Amino acid sequence: MAMIKTAHMPVTDAMTLLDSWLQRQLKAETSVWLCDTCASVAAGGGTRALFIAFSTAGRRAGRDDLRLGEVDRTAAQAARSGWDPVRWSIDQAVRTRLVLALPSSDAKAWLTTLDQLFAAAGLEELVALYQALPLFPHQDLLAPRIAEGVRSNMKPVFNAVALDNPIAGERLDRDAWNQTVLKALFVASPVARMVGAQRRANTTLAQMLIDYARERIAAKRPVPGDLWDAARPGCDTAQRVELDRLQHSAAAATA
Repeated sequence: MAMIKTAHMPVTDAMTLLDSWLQRQLKAETSVWLCDTCASVAAGGGTRALFIAFSTAGRRAGRDDLRLGEVDRTAAQAARSGWDPVRWSIDQAVRTRLVLALPSSDAKAWLTTLDQLFAAAGLEELVALYQALPLFPHQDLLAPRIAEGVRSNMKPVFNAVALDNPIAGERLDRDAWNQTVLKALFVASPVARMVGAQRRANTTLAQMLIDYARERIAAKRPVPGDLWDAARPGCDTAQRVELDRLQHSAAAATA
């Protein structure tokens, strides 16, 4: 699966924001634990502390929602275009902060540790890792993880990569992006939350969605409501006419 190269934010921007958000919600003893653990990880004190902290983050920090206001969301967007952690939980933010503390000057060693985290992760830990991908250093090394995420049969993992996450829209080539949009419709994930959907619209995707709508109508099955908005930006004139016709037919069938 080919990937598209893009610029990347400094990791320190994300760490600074996560620190400020978590300080507002974590208990004092949990904040001390997180600070001490991140310092140990950053100092190269071995990966054992990272793995233990990563696996126990839910128990230590809790799984409440990360409470973010509009100012916080604006700061996130300024730090990393497309990053909107408004649906993150506290334990996900803690896990992300722990991974960002990992020394990254040695790209091979960093990737080895990240791969080990993925290999040992349970479902909630995988979700945290995948939704944090756009914040990690060495973005060019993450292609296999992005591809693995959008191909996952676990819907929460797929959603962690495909929704509210800029990395798929930035890094997947056209064919892979088109397949990801189609899969989102298959598994009833909201395409409107796919970052970059308008920018990545194309006539090939529009035709795929038109064909899918036609098949659903012929089988007397409902067409996903967000298919029309997903297809329309990429339509040429003829496709737009056909899309309008199909949308009218779908509406008439459910009237």
